[in-house]
Amino acid sequence: MKTSPVWRVPRLWRLLLALSRIVVFPLARLRVSGSMPEQLAGGPVIVATNHVSPFDPVVLMAACHKAGIVPRFMATGGVFRAPLVGSVMRHCGHIRVDRNSAHVADALPAAAKALAENSVVVVYPEGRIGLDPWMWPERGKTGAARMAAMSGAPVLPVAQWGTHAVIPYEAPKRLGRALIKALLRRPVVRVRFGDRPVDLAPAEIGTPGAQALHATRLIMEAVDETLTPLRRDEMRTPKVVDTSRPHDMTRVRPRP
Repeated sequence: MKTSPVWRVPRLWRLLLALSRIVVFPLARLRVSGSMPEQLAGGPVIVATNHVSPFDPVVLMAACHKAGIVPRFMATGGVFRAPLVGSVMRHCGHIRVDRNSAHVADALPAAAKALAENSVVVVYPEGRIGLDPWMWPERGKTGAARMAAMSGAPVLPVAQWGTHAVIPYEAPKRLGRALIKALLRRPVVRVRFGDRPVDLAPAEIGTPGAQALHATRLIMEAVDETLTPLRRDEMRTPKVVDTSRPHDMTRVRPRP
């Protein structure tokens, strides 16, 4: 991969990463396990993680700060269009993804450029908060796999669990009630960094489209594997059931 000048982290983003831990502390008890493999710590690396709650990005920010990692997020275009938040996202170097538009393909070169600057780029391969009835990662989009093919960067699986007990799917609807409940209970939320990058070598056969699909399956299986220890006592039905979450069986993945 051709490298560009190393990304200079904006001071505002460093401040926000530190503040995320202050935001999380009264709402949840954060537990971080695993660590970024030493050979990946300086980037470039694609972090592929599951998505269970609107609270996920804040928790992942706090976990990354605790682990000494400065990530750049790939986020939906709607966030970038928000008056204040959008300008902050742009200033902090995050990557816009305009899903379901003619500009969606622009995200891949932007991500490849960020990776060429030795960045840690966070992507949610599911492309949305997952709607699997058992809250396992659903079938992923091929964006993360295509980013890896374009940039040559490794993909590290990361798993989150418990954030749905803080802020449910329906937020911002009834957000106040959810925050009060979280303040009183402080549920445990867990983030686990995978032990090793995903081995994408088996996906290097066939057409580019077939390779992307195969690599995506390998990535989602690695996220599953990383998530399993975090929910070992709730492998089928979660202990905390988010009743506001609709179910979508069309993207449920087969698993053992």
